[in-house]
Amino acid sequence: MEIDRAALAAFLRRRRELLQPEDVGLPRGPRRRTVGLRREEVAELCHMSTDYYARLERERGPQPSESLIASMAQGLHLSLDERDHLFRLAGHAPPVRGTGAVGEHISPGLLRVLDRLDDTPAEVVTELGETLRQTPLGVALTGDTTGFAGPARSIGYRWFTDPGTRALYEPADHAFLSRMFVSGLREVATLRGPGSRASHYAELLLARSDEFRDLWDRHEVGIRPHHVKRFVHPEVGALELNCQTLLDPDQSHRLVVYTAVPGSESHERLRLLAVIGPRALR
Repeated sequence: MEIDRAALAAFLRRRRELLQPEDVGLPRGPRRRTVGLRREEVAELCHMSTDYYARLERERGPQPSESLIASMAQGLHLSLDERDHLFRLAGHAPPVRGTGAVGEHISPGLLRVLDRLDDTPAEVVTELGETLRQTPLGVALTGDTTGFAGPARSIGYRWFTDPGTRALYEPADHAFLSRMFVSGLREVATLRGPGSRASHYAELLLARSDEFRDLWDRHEVGIRPHHVKRFVHPEVGALELNCQTLLDPDQSHRLVVYTAVPGSESHERLRLLAVIGPRALR
């Protein structure tokens, strides 16, 4: 496949012009004259330099890598069909889709909801508990969980391999959470089949954790999270937060939102956490 520079440039310009600041959680401001987003705003959303992005819109520069195209597709809030089109314009085969092929491209609809939750702890996670995106207050609550690599991206994997993962959760809930993570991994491994990432994680944990091995042998399934999650935050203390989940069935992604009962002690502590900000767990 060869890059189609003219078509790629035209597609990028059109997508940029169609996006409004409020679509991506940015303030419009009183002096905005640009139709849609500015190039520097799109570049920031796509995690690339403004100069590089501008060259692509001008039919110049080197061919973007597959990872960069994936980042651009996410930053531009493209649908899966639009993402695949962008890959082809850039001279790459799009990621595989279909049964068992669970990607990391967050749908535009889910992103729009997340972008409007800037005053609420929220995150988008995969079926394996891998965090794809967090709100700032989500980072303040649990730390930045998007930066892990390999199997450690999954909270279920970290739960059994990194003791520090459990420190954020009420100790009385640890036994239940262990069962829940094992149950969830078994269900996904069965759904996706041998050779899947879920099966690989299970094999790794069977070799590394006696606790995981004992729970795996129980063959428990269907253990679902409690509606209220209890956290022990190092800065603000104990938090009891209601957990609501919005599912994107096409990508098996979940938008998880944490809220506190108004007037409760947890509500006041969550407000304090908003003041402290994401620096709290650094």
